[in-house]
Amino acid sequence: MLQCLAGRRAGGAATPVTVIESVLPFLGMLIALIVVHELGHYITAKIFGVKILEAGLGYPPRLWGFTWRGTIYSINALPLGGFVRLLGEEDPGDPQSLAAQAPWKRLIVLFAGSGMNFVLPVLLFAIAFMIPRQVSPGPTIIQAVEPGSPAAEAGLLPGDRILELDGAHVKNVQETGRHIRLNMGEIIDFQVQRPVFGGGYEVVEAPVDARWAPPSGQGPTGIQIGNLYGNRITETQKYPVWKALPQGWQSTWDALFLARNQIIAMFKGGAGPDVAGPVGIAQATGEVVRESGWQTLLDLAAILSINLAIINALPLPMLDGGRIAFVLIEIVRRGKRISPEKEALVHLVGLALIITMAVVVTYFDIIRIIGGHSLFE
Repeated sequence: MLQCLAGRRAGGAATPVTVIESVLPFLGMLIALIVVHELGHYITAKIFGVKILEAGLGYPPRLWGFTWRGTIYSINALPLGGFVRLLGEEDPGDPQSLAAQAPWKRLIVLFAGSGMNFVLPVLLFAIAFMIPRQVSPGPTIIQAVEPGSPAAEAGLLPGDRILELDGAHVKNVQETGRHIRLNMGEIIDFQVQRPVFGGGYEVVEAPVDARWAPPSGQGPTGIQIGNLYGNRITETQKYPVWKALPQGWQSTWDALFLARNQIIAMFKGGAGPDVAGPVGIAQATGEVVRESGWQTLLDLAAILSINLAIINALPLPMLDGGRIAFVLIEIVRRGKRISPEKEALVHLVGLALIITMAVVVTYFDIIRIIGGHSLFE
């Protein structure tokens, strides 16, 4: 889903990246995102009086720890995030266990991790908007139109300069591409400026269908776009905090909507989202750092946080969403629980499947890297 949210980069072989460019920033982001996730569980469990057995940074084996007020705080050997271990996640035998709490409390505790990962991108995007960065002022020009595509049928031509989409001004490729992807399945009203014979320009308006399932190599409308002056001319973009926060919220909402559109497109016959494990995402992190600089890590971290939130909210065994599903089943059955033994077995099977899938995905990540290819191709 990373590529679904980040968009596609031009094809070509991946540029080799160093450990400093890939592994270190990836581990830093992963640890921060998972710690924030677990902090949601920790805070809500404390509020509702659920006993926290251990809060750990990294994963076992344990390197060091101390006990304070009945909770072990530990530092562990595998630097891949963190965890919060609660008393009785399936067994309600102890009044301080998670399973002994009212269903609405359990739902809050279980969803709090994903909730934190949904909120964090607003802050990350906002901080990114406050950091000065160089952007192309545009305008966006249509470089090619695929024969038989919606753009061709609407009369758009190479050389047209895109002024507005659905009445909104778009000033560069990034804004144009985002608007098109956000409105897949809709008719987009293009307003373009077209050079005319003998000099001068005319303004042309054309309704274009943004397809859910375009042919391979084509975008939703069938156009290839670029900034008129490429990256030769740039301007500094920076927002004050009172403008950056609304921009952060809008970027987070757009990312969620893009993810939703990618899933719909997959069911309508389009390309599915690319799946990557830690190795693949580390490679992508290195490529982002090399091509766009360290400041873009905030954008990438925000996208990864949204991915983490969505994945953990899915009703899959062992994940937060899977545990939430058991609570919802209990509510539907008017308080009749599924036995702790059966629930634990389901989560154990889910864990085995997740580990298997992670191994398979990692294998293909390694094969792709050995072959010199990029996640963004």
